[in-house]
Amino acid sequence: MIEFFLHRPVFASVCALFIILAGVISIPTLPVAQFPQVAPPVVTVTANFIGANAQAAEASVTTPLEEAINGVDGLRYITSTTTSDGTSTIVSTFELDRNIDLAANDVQNQVNNTIGRLPTEVRATGVTVTKNSGTFVLAMGLASNDARYDRVFLSNYAANTIVDTLKRIRGVNDVRIFGERRYAMRLWLDPTRLNQNHLAASDVVAALQTQNVQVAAGSIGAAPIRSDQPYQISVRAIGRLRTPAEFGELILRANPGAAHVRLRDVGRVELGAESYAQDLRLSGKDAIGIAVLTLPSANALQVAGDVRTVMNKLEQRFPHGVYYRFGFDATPFVAESIREVLKTLAISIVLVIAVVFLFLQSWRTTLIPAITIPVSLIGTFALMKMLGFSINTLTLFGLTLATGLVVDDAIVVIENIARFFNA
Repeated sequence: MIEFFLHRPVFASVCALFIILAGVISIPTLPVAQFPQVAPPVVTVTANFIGANAQAAEASVTTPLEEAINGVDGLRYITSTTTSDGTSTIVSTFELDRNIDLAANDVQNQVNNTIGRLPTEVRATGVTVTKNSGTFVLAMGLASNDARYDRVFLSNYAANTIVDTLKRIRGVNDVRIFGERRYAMRLWLDPTRLNQNHLAASDVVAALQTQNVQVAAGSIGAAPIRSDQPYQISVRAIGRLRTPAEFGELILRANPGAAHVRLRDVGRVELGAESYAQDLRLSGKDAIGIAVLTLPSANALQVAGDVRTVMNKLEQRFPHGVYYRFGFDATPFVAESIREVLKTLAISIVLVIAVVFLFLQSWRTTLIPAITIPVSLIGTFALMKMLGFSINTLTLFGLTLATGLVVDDAIVVIENIARFFNA
């Protein structure tokens, strides 16, 4: 094989140029990450049994889901946790060579087959199946100097105007909100009043399920009708309740004498947040957090730049007093690490050429390794593109180390020569 290229220098030169061209084209398209992706695929199943304790949720939710997921192809092991508020979390870890999309699809199918065995409360809220996301590349805090915009407003503003826009950026896998406050109608019941009216909390829940619904009221004058009917009118009935006052008028029981017990008679209703479990502050002010996760195949540096550009545009439409600040950014470390490793790689190449010339004392002979080093290094990036690898500090360190070994060997030779003459 070596003789084949030695007798055909033009063909060898063309092959070298082709390798360099393929590597140069591949470098901009390679994903850039801090570390290589070595974690196995993980699929998480989450269900919430509202009002149940850990023991009840474990028996009626976690165990049936575990039994269903246990037979999925490529599954290594399952871990699950059940909290005292009825939340069940099942983490399924798969083999390294298992495709994460196919694994998530298989888990979803098994969960769908088990939905009928779960309690009604769990089926109402749904079971969530998510695959492991990429890495956190950016995190920011959204706060306000205006007292009118509290954490509930900021959370819903971010969910409606910021999150969806960031998710459309190429390379973004998910955008999460920390300290989220989704709008929710909160009903505060007075146990004393409930007892006086011979009611229980279950009566309030039943009234909500039967009266707070969206119904199709039909139409007047629809077929079959008489021939002299000139109009057909659609009937629009009041559906879901929207304001605290409308919820307060909810009828819980009809008493003799045309009297009614309404929700406002046994408690109060207010528009608040769905959960107050998390709190986040930015520079001493109430805030929410927004974290951006990248796809494993995405360029982290490119994603971070696009996110900053989009946030600068969105900031121009923020309400007066609302602002954001970046609290976490992984890209400066990645960029600086790659820059330093590339600098070291260039120094190593120069030292290799210098050491080779020092021993061979011929520029013509030195030109051969001087050409082969860039060809092999740049061509490696084309091979990485074919194999689906990403650029990270460990990969570049390996390339630098491979080049630096020649320098280390040459330094050892020089030291031995110096010791010989000094002796």
